Amino acid sequence: MTAKEKWKWTKKITKWISATLKQGEQTEKLKASDLVRLALFTEHKRIPLRRDEINKKVLGSNTRSFTVVFERAQRLLRKTFAMELVELQSRNYREQDPATGDDLQNATGVKKKAAAAGSKTYILRSVLNIAIIEQAALTGDRLLEEQITEGPDDDDDEDTPRNYGSIISWSSADQLAALGLLHVILALILVNGRSISELELRANLKRLRIPSSGTVPTNAQSTHRAMPIDTYLSQLMRQGYIDRVRLGDNKAAGGKRGRGPAATQVNADDNQAYEWRWGTRAHSEIGEQAVASFVAEFMTDCTRQNEDEEDEEDDGGPVRGRGRGKGRQDGAAKKLETMLKAIERASGGNLAGIK
Repeated sequence: MTAKEKWKWTKKITKWISATLKQGEQTEKLKASDLVRLALFTEHKRIPLRRDEINKKVLGSNTRSFTVVFERAQRLLRKTFAMELVELQSRNYREQDPATGDDLQNATGVKKKAAAAGSKTYILRSVLNIAIIEQAALTGDRLLEEQITEGPDDDDDEDTPRNYGSIISWSSADQLAALGLLHVILALILVNGRSISELELRANLKRLRIPSSGTVPTNAQSTHRAMPIDTYLSQLMRQGYIDRVRLGDNKAAGGKRGRGPAATQVNADDNQAYEWRWGTRAHSEIGEQAVASFVAEFMTDCTRQNEDEEDEEDDGGPVRGRGRGKGRQDGAAKKLETMLKAIERASGGNLAGIK
């Protein structure tokens, strides 16, 4: 074979390899786009995306390309939607004692490996900076005027979205009542030592005027105007925000934790045998530190408002004075710090961020 023929063959082989690589890259792009669509569709229903479902609906027989396709989908999600896929921690890993180390012992004294950290289930989580979200939630006078001008004339209609004058549309984006009650329930669980009995939870909700026969209001996007509280709690369990477990289960013996049935399937006499805890999604999407800050800021603001009202009554008018205002700010910061420490003690340990 002459040098000219070798050069032709080398050129053909190089061209074939290049075409094969381009075809493989194009296939990976398509698979990544399919994974993004699947993740968005699953997140809309607020249910975790399982790896088995990814293999079945996206990868097919080529499951070895999971890592490559997953990373490409992550880049697309971050760039286009400011979101990312996050693997949920397994419940056994989250609840095991960190002081035991990598090796555990079962009842017979035989060593066994610690629980796996990953659960092979994923959720979508925002990667937007918190400062951007706070600015987008602020009310702008000009935007509020435009919303009122362009909005419908019938403001008394309950189905009409409320105008907030902010970039984030709170009226149409989320179920605000359900979202607010979720954070209240997570806060109750946290300050009760990270678990609360069924009876205690029901009693606390009743104090908030949400009895067991009560309902949670929904916005116009929902098919029903209100959701029964038991249905709402079952929905939170299905979505992974909270768990309902049976009291007295021995997780150290190596058996699986007993998970309680849905709230609508339990008699009132059996409520004392169950307790509520945070679910895996709450740890990965919200975090204990955020809920603790929510509670501390709420309590501090309420205290400050009461003090301002008392001062106005004593002074016969609004409180004025630059020195007093600065002192109030310093006092509020100290109260906030004290409140956060109290919540941390009530929870029983260090407050964790999102995982």
